Parts: sequence; C-alpha cells; structure tokens
Amino acid sequence: MKILTFVLFIFLFTGGFFFYLDIKSFIKEPASTAAVEKIFTIKPGQNLTIIAKNLEKKSIISNKTYFTLFTKMKKAEKKLQAGEYLLSASKSPEHILEILLKGKVKLYRMTIPEGMNIREVAALVEKTDLCNKTRFIDLCQDRSFIISLGIKSTSLEGYLFPDTYFFPKHTSCEDIITTMVGHFKIIFTEKWKARAKTLGFSVHDIVTLASIIEKETGDASERPLISSVFHNRLGKNMRLESDPTVIYGIKNFDGNIKRKHLKMLTPYNTYQIKGLPMGPISNPGAKSLQAALYPAQTEYLFFVSKKDTTHQFSKTIQEHNQAVKKYQLRKK
Repeated sequence: MKILTFVLFIFLFTGGFFFYLDIKSFIKEPASTAAVEKIFTIKPGQNLTIIAKNLEKKSIISNKTYFTLFTKMKKAEKKLQAGEYLLSASKSPEHILEILLKGKVKLYRMTIPEGMNIREVAALVEKTDLCNKTRFIDLCQDRSFIISLGIKSTSLEGYLFPDTYFFPKHTSCEDIITTMVGHFKIIFTEKWKARAKTLGFSVHDIVTLASIIEKETGDASERPLISSVFHNRLGKNMRLESDPTVIYGIKNFDGNIKRKHLKMLTPYNTYQIKGLPMGPISNPGAKSLQAALYPAQTEYLFFVSKKDTTHQFSKTIQEHNQAVKKYQLRKK
C-alpha cells in the first residue's frame, strides 16, 4: 500500500511539474509569430471564461484553459477591463494579459481642422462612428450642457478647439465635446483673458473675432494684419463687412454669395449690423485667437483677395477700390 501511494505521489508530482512547465511555456510563447492584429472586444460584465474562449476562437491565443489558469494565478480574473483592443497572436499570452489589465484599448484618431463650424465638426465626428451628428449638434446648442461646461454662450460654436484627438470606442458625445471645450480652456490662458479685458473685450468677443479672422485667412502669416483691419474698423464704428459672417447666417448656403445676401438682415450679417456678430462663425485655432488679441499695428481699414491666398491691404477707400479693380475685376 505504501509503495502504491508513493508511486501515485510521484505520478502526480511529475505530472503537475510538466503541467506547470506547459503553462510557463504557453505564457511566454506567441501562438503565431506571423499573425496580424485583430480587433478584440471585451464587453462590460464579461467573465474570464468567456474572454478566454473568445481569445482562442479568434486565434489570438492557443489554449483558453491555460490562459484562464494563468490569469487566476495572477489573481487578475476580475481586473480585465472592458473595451476594444488591437491584439495579435504574435504577442505572448503574458503580454496580451498585460494589455487587458492596463486597459490599453484601441483609440480612434480624429483631426478637427481650424475654421470648421459645428455642423462640419459634427459630420466629421460621425464618420468615426463615435457620435451621431444630430446628437452632437443638439448638445452644442443645449443650454444646460453649455452652462455645465462653464461657457457663457448660447452655443458651443467657437469653443470646439481644433486639434487631433484620440478616443476609445463607445466614448459618449458628451465626453467628446467636453474634451474639445476643455482643450479650448487650456489654450485660452489667464494671460489671454487679461489681455481681452485690457482691450475692452469679453472672451466671447475675442472668440467671435478670431472665428472671423480664421475664415478670412488664406495665408497664415496675414492673421495679425487681418485682425488689425477689424480692430481698426471696430474702433472707428465702421461695419466689419465680412463675407464669411454673411454666409454663416444663410440657411442652406449654396456656395455662391450674391448681392441679395449682403442685404439680408441677420444677426451675422456684418454688412448690415455694426460691431461683432452675435457669436462665433467657426472654431478658431490658437493662432487666430492670438491674432485677435494681438493685432498688427497698422492703419489698414480694407483688404481684398489677390486670388492667390493672400490679400491687398489698404488704408483708404480709394486705395481699396483700385485694389478691387486690379485683383477682382481684371480680365481672366
């Protein structure tokens, strides 16, 4: 009997030892060194058994049982984070587990160009499948949501800071917008707020002016010059007469601005109203915000496009009319 017990012990010991070696080899060796990355999703509430089964089904690991045992040995079965991951069988199971524990989820890149308006940003966000554009626009006009973000406006136009963002799958529309507005708040420093106050403008005024500068600028180097024209006109109580503001106030604009549009009375038509329009007409970048705060020191009151992304600047209406004749009315 003693001999039988001893033999059984030896069998179990050696079997367990080799089993341990199998697991140790498994966790260190990738299932396939030539495998490509695959999207793998852990849904909220999924347990380790289901996760391991799905990993094996997708051929990311070779043995669900070993992966389950190893995870339990690490006391990590309840620490796997839900989300969408990019995983590959070319990574060892040990590395894969580390990714799942740290929540290194797949991120979706979203680049918001300078000068886009809310509707354009919403359409771009929708293309990433992160947020429906209608929901995005509604939130940007939701008074209670705007207040919760600390923005003094009836719309978030102008405050969706243009930049490149990275969001994980299932990020809410609220979180996307909050991130963009939060970035704006970082960029618009206390120093800039003080500068706006010195100029006699509110932050909202500066954002509005910067949004016009953004839309009027073809050559980045001209931002301070364009800003100087608008500052000078405001200082002389002259109308800004900016085409982009007119366009913003036209519903379903077809891309062709006409004389009748310039005569339409809207809160954005700066050919008809004095001062700034009721709010921003786009989401300006840092350089346009800076230009609105620090305009070039000039006596310019007019500018006209040279049709090469740059402008001709003039001090008098006579000079301006000559520039219009030269650059806008010349024969093609």
